[in-house]
Amino acid sequence: MGEFFSGDYHGEPFVLFGAAHLIALAILVAINLALPRLRARAENTRRAFRYTLAAILLVDEALWHLWNWTTGIWSLQYTLPLHVCSLMVFASAYLLVTKNYRVYEFIYFFGIGAATQALLTPDAGIYGFPHFRFFQVMISHGAIVTTAIYMTVVEGLRPTWASFARVAIGGLAYMAIVFPINLLLRSNYLFIMHKPETPTLIDLMPPWPLYIVVMVAIAFAVFLLLYLPFALRDWRQARVKQNQPGSL
Repeated sequence: MGEFFSGDYHGEPFVLFGAAHLIALAILVAINLALPRLRARAENTRRAFRYTLAAILLVDEALWHLWNWTTGIWSLQYTLPLHVCSLMVFASAYLLVTKNYRVYEFIYFFGIGAATQALLTPDAGIYGFPHFRFFQVMISHGAIVTTAIYMTVVEGLRPTWASFARVAIGGLAYMAIVFPINLLLRSNYLFIMHKPETPTLIDLMPPWPLYIVVMVAIAFAVFLLLYLPFALRDWRQARVKQNQPGSL
């Protein structure tokens, strides 16, 4: 466990789209492609799946905080659950237990939008397979995406245009809440105070505060793409209904 859980890591570094990263992504894709099979299962089976996934999310997050604490990294400035994906961990677990539709709206848009990006470009630092940090990053963000897909394809929830509006307004409101917290703690949650210290796509954006506007615009564009399948289905259903005999 020493090397696996240690902050003083001397193993193989994380390699973006290396073999371990691609295998982890393939496993997550396979899991999500198999989710529709759960639609035909009894409620008890689906409940067991939801509760297990919720437990995985919470245990993974608890271990993440334990690792930060034991390695001396934990601090109010860096490890409070205020980043979008950290917040989505707890929201996803709550959604899996309660099936709350308002929470689902945020998990669908923010969960898939943010967590997918984090899966493709994980913030794993130097910690490659088989270090705990590698597993923690992939499991955490993968479980968020799986929660959103499961609740959509198995439990039958879906977003609407009203969902899009609520999530967009809620996201801006949350940013407004986090901003004074950042000022108080001298932190950079949501990366709205300055660009991240590590290289990211944000480096290609204009200087602060203009890059915040670009990030918000990109987020809204991603939300529209995520809603597009439902918009197209609604449009096709409306056309079919309009062309039915007896329709005006």
